[in-house]
Amino acid sequence: MSARHTWATTRRVLAQLRRDPRTVALLLAVPCALLTLLKYVYADDRAVFQAIGPPLLGIFPLISMFLVTSVAMLRERTSGTLERLMTMPIAKADLLFGYGVAFGMVAVVQALVVGGVGFGLLGLDAAHGVGILLALAVANALAGTTLGLFVSAFARTEFQAVQFLPAFVFPQLLLSGLFAPRGAMAGGLEAVAHLLPLTYTFDALSRASRPAPLSGGLAVDVALIGAVAILSLLLGSVTLRRQTP
Repeated sequence: MSARHTWATTRRVLAQLRRDPRTVALLLAVPCALLTLLKYVYADDRAVFQAIGPPLLGIFPLISMFLVTSVAMLRERTSGTLERLMTMPIAKADLLFGYGVAFGMVAVVQALVVGGVGFGLLGLDAAHGVGILLALAVANALAGTTLGLFVSAFARTEFQAVQFLPAFVFPQLLLSGLFAPRGAMAGGLEAVAHLLPLTYTFDALSRASRPAPLSGGLAVDVALIGAVAILSLLLGSVTLRRQTP
């Protein structure tokens, strides 16, 4: 792995994003718009907005990063860019970590913008400080990036890549505990929920936003989110080949 090659990949990805204002709008404006819409949906029930607003502040970046990264990597594969890169003396880790660093930078900006709207304009409260929720939002965005890199290998068109969002992310969102307590779900859904990454994303954000004292459960959730990100990168590297069949 070469720091020079990794940084070159990072610069290339950032340059592509700079030339694509619609993607930048998706990453920065859409989460803010959705959070604002949620506030007015629960205009008469402030407590509900305060309960689900902070977790969504971290979940929205994961979803948007998953979508953008999976489509961006698929373009690399289908346009021949990835194949050309694989003929050069660049390691798989350089390519994957370059993507991770680039979208990590975007994730920091995204978290600051969405956090500024949520806590500054919409009046959300952070029981344990804004910083911890913003850090979790960045971590979740990075997890979404690595998951997007991985699942892009299973799509052949951009339309298929987009379809992974409802197929892969939305079921996790429904089972995470955001809409209903997991213990109240039917049958073995609670057991299934404990196998899904978004469950631990929601738990970490929920613990950080509640006034109850923080416990070791938050550290466990963060460790599991990190493990998912690393595992996704490792699995993603398996799908990168020096030659196409």
